[in-house]
Amino acid sequence: MASRRASDVFVDCLEAEGVKYVFGIPGEETLDLNESLADSSIEFIPVRHEQGGAYMADVYGRLTGRAGVCLGTLGPGATNLMTAVADAYLDRAPLVALTGQGDLERMHKESHQHIDVVRMMQPITKWNAQISDAHIIPEVVRKAFKVAETEKPGATHIELPEDVMACDLDAVPIPRRKPVQPEPAARELLKAADLIRGALNPVALAGNGVIRGRAAPALREFVRATGIPVAETFMGKGAMDPGDPKALGAVGLQSGDYRMAGFEVADLVIAIGYDLVEHSPEHWNPNGDKTIVCVDTLPAEIDSHFMPEVELIGDLYHILSRLGEECRHVPHSGGSDQLREVVQSYFDASGTDTHFPMQPPRALWEIRRALGRNDILISDVGLHKLWIGRMYPAYEPNTVLIANGLAGMGFAVPAAIATKLVHKDRKVVAVNGDGGFLMNFQELETAVRKKTAFVSVIWENQQYGSIVWKQDKKFGRHFGTDFTNPDFVKLAESFGMPAWRIASVDEFGERLQHALALDVPSLIVLPIDYSLDVAISEELGAETVAT
Repeated sequence: MASRRASDVFVDCLEAEGVKYVFGIPGEETLDLNESLADSSIEFIPVRHEQGGAYMADVYGRLTGRAGVCLGTLGPGATNLMTAVADAYLDRAPLVALTGQGDLERMHKESHQHIDVVRMMQPITKWNAQISDAHIIPEVVRKAFKVAETEKPGATHIELPEDVMACDLDAVPIPRRKPVQPEPAARELLKAADLIRGALNPVALAGNGVIRGRAAPALREFVRATGIPVAETFMGKGAMDPGDPKALGAVGLQSGDYRMAGFEVADLVIAIGYDLVEHSPEHWNPNGDKTIVCVDTLPAEIDSHFMPEVELIGDLYHILSRLGEECRHVPHSGGSDQLREVVQSYFDASGTDTHFPMQPPRALWEIRRALGRNDILISDVGLHKLWIGRMYPAYEPNTVLIANGLAGMGFAVPAAIATKLVHKDRKVVAVNGDGGFLMNFQELETAVRKKTAFVSVIWENQQYGSIVWKQDKKFGRHFGTDFTNPDFVKLAESFGMPAWRIASVDEFGERLQHALALDVPSLIVLPIDYSLDVAISEELGAETVAT
């Protein structure tokens, strides 16, 4: 076989992994890689900031289960990737970050734009490496994708020195293999079944792993078979149909959530795909006295409030199916409808709320009415995220996307672009606060260029609302939280997008329906009134999570 550039072999390896898109910005140190991409089946999507590209890769990975790929050059290109790479790491999204680097011969000394990117990326990736020799390219690429996609998935990183990528190489990709999941031993499964059948007030908590593992159908069947009710974390929204009487609602915003969902009196908690990064278990097991059955893809993290009696480790769909067969018709059922009923009553009543500027429940009521069961709502980070996590009904998995573990602002616009690339036939709404929107608004140009037709809805109140809320609660006043905005309508129009500012409650629903019917991205500015406390009821207690 004739020698080719190492960058050509690298791209061959990406193609062998099934990569469809690379999101990023080219640099001088990635010239060979970009030239190789130009002659490949992979679509390179230039973005306007590396963070936006990494968020796109993050969400592509979440929605497909296949690692999204982002690219930055050395120095500032690499540092700009870091926030979104860390988001993928904490939210368990498979992602492979590629960064350029200078020649190997100048890495031992002070050198223009050179920093130790490999060491910098280590704390926010599952694994990373520099390609110091072209011959290791097939191994490094295969490992990066295998580690990124293996449970629990996350980010990996490959550094590409310029001189290595330009050299000649004879090599072929290593064949892709699907990650293997273990199965729990039969004795562990039977032990868990005995605990469940013997419990007086069992309750289940479904988290990110259920969504990630495509295990919602198995969870719903488990509930039908056993009668055990299920609460969801914010990252687990959509695992249960909110209309199911055994669905207890989304928990984790306030200290009273778990009590009102029945956890306080539960003698057994079945934690299913629950990541401790989602919400500390001390909130639902404050005394450390609950019997816990853990169903997950990896052994439980060590936490004094999370000491499982039994751990069922492996494929969640398979485990839930087997467990449901063993535990049919559990004689007792725990849980409480209180939380769901309080939240649902506020949501239902908001449909007749004529207050303007609009309050969050009515805004979410209109969005829910405009979107179908499988359409997708994406939330940026801010006070609106808490409202969405608390109140917005999700009927199917991966129909509400949030940045949770790292919770970085600027997530929603790039996330919406990636979502439309994956689900071209679904309607997509991205809810942004006016604080977070400007952090990655430049990707509107990418959205227009790629014709990813989603609707950005900006909840405008000219404050960092979540910090105002917390400062007012703690100190009785707020400071350093107010700002002014550009004319968002003119800003959107300058990108070639249709845009509107809402002036009445009725207009919002009409504009949103119209915007969702367009085949181009669009933007709606919605004046919002946050005077209604996201706590909504004193029964629910003080907040327990950050935005």
